[in-house]
Amino acid sequence: MNQKIEGTPPAAVRSTGPIGGRVAPAGADRSGPVQASAAGDSLRLTGEATSLQAMQRELATAPAINEARVAAVREALQSGTYRINAEAIADGMLGLEDQLGG
Repeated sequence: MNQKIEGTPPAAVRSTGPIGGRVAPAGADRSGPVQASAAGDSLRLTGEATSLQAMQRELATAPAINEARVAAVREALQSGTYRINAEAIADGMLGLEDQLGG
């Protein structure tokens, strides 16, 4: 954009009227969602987007920590029965490296 600060804005910016002829009254609550016009506006999500939304809802309700698993590992550590599988850890690290493109 190549214009002076004192200059007039381009034609696309000059209109400050309402979109679709609707104006919110002064002091109106603007915290809610914007309502779409009734002229047939619609939105359809792909199957992948719908699956992602379902997964997000499921993860939002799942606990961040599996308390039963933590208790089991803590008990095994204290009793000395916890076994570390170095091969499984190495395989996991290599798999992560492959996923990251390393």
